[in-house]
Formats: sequence, C-alpha cells, structure tokens
Amino acid sequence: MSAILIAGLLAGYGIAMPVGGIGTYLVALTARTTWRTGACAALGVATADGLYALVAAVGGASLTDALEPAMTPLRRASVLVLVAIAARGTLTALREYKTRNTATVRTRTPLSPTRAYAALLGLTLLNPATVLYFAALVLGSPATDSLTHAEQAAFALAAFTASASWQLLLAGGGALLGRVLTSRKGRLATALTSSALITGLAAHLLVSA
Repeated sequence: MSAILIAGLLAGYGIAMPVGGIGTYLVALTARTTWRTGACAALGVATADGLYALVAAVGGASLTDALEPAMTPLRRASVLVLVAIAARGTLTALREYKTRNTATVRTRTPLSPTRAYAALLGLTLLNPATVLYFAALVLGSPATDSLTHAEQAAFALAAFTASASWQLLLAGGGALLGRVLTSRKGRLATALTSSALITGLAAHLLVSA
C-alpha cells in the first residue's frame, strides 16, 4: 500500500506543480478576495486531479487482464507519453520565459467560496492533459496492475492530497508568494521541476517494464 501512496503523491505533484493559467488564476483570485475563497478554489483544482486519478486507476485495473498480451508495448508507449508531456511542459515554459509572456488572468467579479470551488473544478476537468497524464502513468506502471478497490482509492486520495497541498500553498501565499511563483523565473522553475519529476517517473516505468 505504501508504494501506491507514494505513486499517488508523485503523480499528484507532477501534474499540480506547473504554475500555468489555472495556478495564476488561483493566486490572483486569492489576492483579490479572501483566504477562504482561495482555499475553496484550490480544493476545486485538487478534486478534479483526484477524480481523474481515480478514473485512471479504476480504468487501468479493469483493462489490465484484457491488455495483458500488449502490456509491454503499452508501458513503453506510456513512457513516451510521459516524456512528451514533460518535454512539452519544458518547451512551453522556456518559450514563455523568452517571450516574456507573463500575462495574468483577471477576475471580473469576486466569487463566493462555493462558486470559486465549482469554477476551478470545472476549469481543471476541462483540461485533457490531466486525464492523459494519469492514464499514461497508471497503465504504464506494473505497481498499479490489478489494484484492489482500497488501493484505487488510496492512489486517488494520495494524488488529491498532493495536488491540494500545492494548490493551497499557492492560495495561502496570496499576493506575496504569487508574485514569486507566477513571475517569469517562478513559472520557469516550477515547470522545469515538474518536467523533471515526470521524466523521473517515465524512467522508473522504463526500468520496470
């Protein structure tokens, strides 16, 4: 079970750490409203990550037997997908850094905590890269073959916890921390860190395939 929890935590941080449009929106929202509103918005993002992690875990487990003859090629393909995600994140961060693309997302009207949660949940659920990331990670890892219901829930909960801790860090920092993490250098650093983590996960899958 500990291996599943660690895998879920690493997966959650890997998808949550890049400070892109949603992270910038979260910081700006918290700075303009209250900590409570920002925290609810952060939990909305984490809920979406947790739901996608659960879907990926359940789907991966149910497909394992049917796909067993092709698991080795699928794991290798999953490694390529994860590497592609990491490379795309790195290239995007470098391009934004070089072009000084530091535009921030502005909120039109203050949101209530409930509306902030729903808004960020919806925005994150609409991001196809999230489900692609979790599906590649779960299908590609032997550690997630034939997961029990408890292990599926543990993986999703760990991913949710990791995502929530990072999103709450963004919200908790408010305007001061936000200026650091959403600056040109801050966005580059978080994107590169995330890409390195995802690449490390891909390397682990390649070795264990």
